[in-house]
Amino acid sequence: MAGSQGVTALCENPNDVFLDVSKLLLTYADNILRNPSEDKYRSIRIGNPTFSTRLLPVPGAVECLFEMGFEEAETHLVFPPSASVERLRQMRETIAAERDQRLGAGQTPRCPQSPASTTSAPPLPAPAPSAGPAPQAAARPVPSENSVSFFRTLQSNFQHVMVYENPALQQKALSCIPVTRLRDDAQRRLQQAQEADPDGHCVDAGEFFAWVDSLPCSRCGGRTVSKGALPPSPEELRWNGSRVENHHCNTCNTSTRFPRYNNPEKLLETRRGRCGEWANCFTLCCRALELEARYIWDSTDHVWTEVYSESQKRWLHCDPCENVCDKPLLYEVGWGKKLAYVLAFSREQVVDVTWRYSCKHQDVLSRRMQVQEPWLRETINGLNSVFISPKTPKAGELGGRISGSRAWRAVRGELGPPSKSKEFVFVPTETEKSSRQFHLQYSASDDRYCRMSSGREELAGWESGVWRNQAVFRKQEHDWNMVYIARKEGTASGKISWKFDCSSVGLKIRSVSVRAVSQTFHSGTVCWRMCSGQDTIEFPGDGEMHPAPSFSGSTELIVEAELAGGEGESSWQHAQLFRQSLAEPKEPSFEMLLELEEA
Repeated sequence: MAGSQGVTALCENPNDVFLDVSKLLLTYADNILRNPSEDKYRSIRIGNPTFSTRLLPVPGAVECLFEMGFEEAETHLVFPPSASVERLRQMRETIAAERDQRLGAGQTPRCPQSPASTTSAPPLPAPAPSAGPAPQAAARPVPSENSVSFFRTLQSNFQHVMVYENPALQQKALSCIPVTRLRDDAQRRLQQAQEADPDGHCVDAGEFFAWVDSLPCSRCGGRTVSKGALPPSPEELRWNGSRVENHHCNTCNTSTRFPRYNNPEKLLETRRGRCGEWANCFTLCCRALELEARYIWDSTDHVWTEVYSESQKRWLHCDPCENVCDKPLLYEVGWGKKLAYVLAFSREQVVDVTWRYSCKHQDVLSRRMQVQEPWLRETINGLNSVFISPKTPKAGELGGRISGSRAWRAVRGELGPPSKSKEFVFVPTETEKSSRQFHLQYSASDDRYCRMSSGREELAGWESGVWRNQAVFRKQEHDWNMVYIARKEGTASGKISWKFDCSSVGLKIRSVSVRAVSQTFHSGTVCWRMCSGQDTIEFPGDGEMHPAPSFSGSTELIVEAELAGGEGESSWQHAQLFRQSLAEPKEPSFEMLLELEEA
């Protein structure tokens, strides 16, 4: 097809990349041409692993789809009924001709100027009649602020933070960090900071890294001014320095190069830059020190770091180039930034953390127009499941230790992990979203969960709705005809928890009430807790509904019970949850009631 910008851009990729992507594009086109009435072939999910990893990052690939007639929807690219099938066929033939040429002659990439009249593809059925006029010949460009470019930004940031997990790179970072002196200084500065500003913290990376507005002239040492960009050298590209600033000296007419390196290993050597280089190197150093850290990207052109505090059980905002910690409203209130999207990237997940950096949520919502919210939620979930999925242990990694006696191994805790159920999280269904209510009941005698606000949807088995459990089980006493949940025999304690999360569906919690029934005997104890973010509330298992007003505005709730204590060999029986007679009516012994509202 003459003038196809998409095919021209696609041809400029390396030959192996072109062959792989062109095969995918031909598959998409052939599926439609051969099955014109099948809707399933007219839709491509953007979060699909094949699409997102092999096609989306390649220049020209998405443009070819748009030229074929695909259009953007919320979470998919779709080929609408109004699109021209004839145009799709022409694009298919152009791509196929180039592919055949390369496969047949092994030629280097070229840019086709006109479509080939024949291809080696099998004959296709006649196209279905077009429901509307054919699009114009000009390619439909990829907008600079659309979902495809936004996805590339997400993907690029995620792939970048995985660099921090390189053991050799972490070791190199450690060799550059005076760990002992920093720890001593941190203690002293923390005490000084608390005395001077009890509500704030500080983090000083200024001794390690230097801010650059303009570099001194490399020849005379004089002042320089920015004069645009210079082409990167092969060595600069090797360290991801694709952008090189020209700092020009008007005194001696010399240009000093300032490559904006994006490789943290190189930044350990140069130790200079602006917020991008600071956050990049600082996040690596945090990971090298075995701190849980994540890289924060702000769509209004700033980046920083978050570090997880084990003592406070929360993520702390840390901006090394500003020398501040735990002041998340700095940018919106202090700087006057008009925030829209703030995203956190780590080895574990991608998270939208916009709201913790804003106190003007309605203003932020009015600016979040670059992509649609359902698309953003699904795309982040897709990235988390596709790229950060946990590794599956191999056969030889599953068993406990085999050397030594069983008793010795048991004392050391090396018999191997106990069986563990899948972590389950309650997320509002469409019905619960509409009713703005989540109402869960569990009956021990029936051993079923019932979602009362979702058409009485049921989950069978106590484990099916549990988020985490440690050394607990459901005990049936056939002689007494009773049932309850207790910790396993021979264990000092047991834990069980349930989790609710509505962040992915655009809701937040308006009110919370939880009811639980537990019994103790002798010195047995049961500690019930409700947790949301930093807040934890203890409540008794007395069968009454207990509210948690402070959780209003949160997006998650965790309810946890810890069983301990007791006396003698049967101590495990002296702390029980949901004790109930199998002969009694199946009344709920655990209940969560949450009223929801728009986030």
